[in-house]
This record gives sequence, structure tokens and C-alpha cells, in this order.
Amino acid sequence: MAHRGGFATLALNISILLIFCLDSRYVSSTEPSVPWYENLPAVAMDYKVHIDPGKEDCYFQYVNPGATFYVSFQVVRGGDGMAGFAVRNPTGQIVHPYQWKPNSEYQDQSSTGGYYSVCIDNQFSKFAAKLVNIYLTVVRYDLWEQYTKDVDELNMNMENFTSTIVGVERNINEMLQFQHRTRAREAWDMNLLTANNNYVVRWSIIQILVIAGTTIVQVYFVRKLFDVNSGSGFSKTRI
Repeated sequence: MAHRGGFATLALNISILLIFCLDSRYVSSTEPSVPWYENLPAVAMDYKVHIDPGKEDCYFQYVNPGATFYVSFQVVRGGDGMAGFAVRNPTGQIVHPYQWKPNSEYQDQSSTGGYYSVCIDNQFSKFAAKLVNIYLTVVRYDLWEQYTKDVDELNMNMENFTSTIVGVERNINEMLQFQHRTRAREAWDMNLLTANNNYVVRWSIIQILVIAGTTIVQVYFVRKLFDVNSGSGFSKTRI
């Protein structure tokens, strides 16, 4: 009986442990996942993506409610240097329709919040892959207003200082966007110069080989013109 009681107690403890583990797993699985950058005042991301011919790739970016969302793309190299670009808001509505262009951009000054979809379309190009540069920013200007409210609660008159910080933040964001466009343009020019240099070198080598081959053939046939057959044995003498 003592062994039976110990076995029953052990089974009961194991059952309680399993129920606790299942409950803890259930609670942890039902907790909502929050992006690590949700509470940051500004997020800037720069990607270079490879789009295969005839394919379409979509990327998703979380934007806080009331935040400013900006996205731009530019084809760095590949094919005709153009691709399709579209943006969908969190409700699935296309806010930036597809356009076959070398570069494009979209900005939402006050987002409703959620995941924006950014799609790069290369379906019109059946053989050439594209290298595309994507630049994303999410700026929460409302956080500065929250900072102002916190300062007001402390009876500190910091409105001018806060507005100055907001202006500086806006100017920095515009400068970052301008620098991104400049870097993307520089990368595009560098790839164009490299492609032109490879084209010139390749065709120069081909033309040199053609000229050398033509010269050798001409010399051979000119020498054949001065060959003279003598006697019945067709012996050759040179003039």
C-alpha cells in the first residue's frame, strides 16, 4: 500500500506538472508579438534586393498609427534599367499603382497604422534580372508632442526647445532621403560606366582579332600569287 500511495502521488505530481507546462505554453503562444522598433521615434532601412526575371517580390513594413511613412526605389542595374513598383496600405488598397519606371517614391504623412506592402515587379522582363535599391523610413513626430506634454507636467517651459528639435528631426530626415537618392544615382552611374567599359574592351579585342586574321589571310594569298609552276613536276619557284 505504501508503494501504491507513492506511485499515486508521483502520478499526481506529474499530471500537475504537465498541466502547468501546457498552460504556460498556451499563455506564451497567445501573447501578441510586437516589433522591436515600435517605440522608436524613427526607423530608416536601406536594402539592395535581387529580382529574378519574370518574378515579383513583396516586402512588408510596420508603421505606427500617425507616423510618416516614406519609401523609394531605384533600379541599380539589369535589363532596361526599369521595373514595376507598387505600395499597398494596411487595408490592402493600392496607394501607389504599378508603374514601369527606373525609380519612384511614395510618402504617407499620417498613417492609420499597420503593415504596408512594397512590391517590386519584374514580370515584363523575361530574361534580365534586376538589382533594386529600396529605402524605407518610419518617423513618429507624435513622440515629440508626448515629450512636450511630459515637460508641461513638470512645469517647465520647453516648447521652443521641443519645436526646434522637431524641426531638426524633419531636416535630418529630408537630408537622409536626399543622401539616399544621391547614393543610388551614384551606384547607377558606376554600373553604367562599368558596363560601357566592358562593352568597349570586348568589342576592341574582337576587332583586333578580326583585323589580325584578315591580315594573315591577305598575306597568305598575296604570296600565293607569286608562286610559279615550272616543269612537269609542278615545282615551284619564287620571283
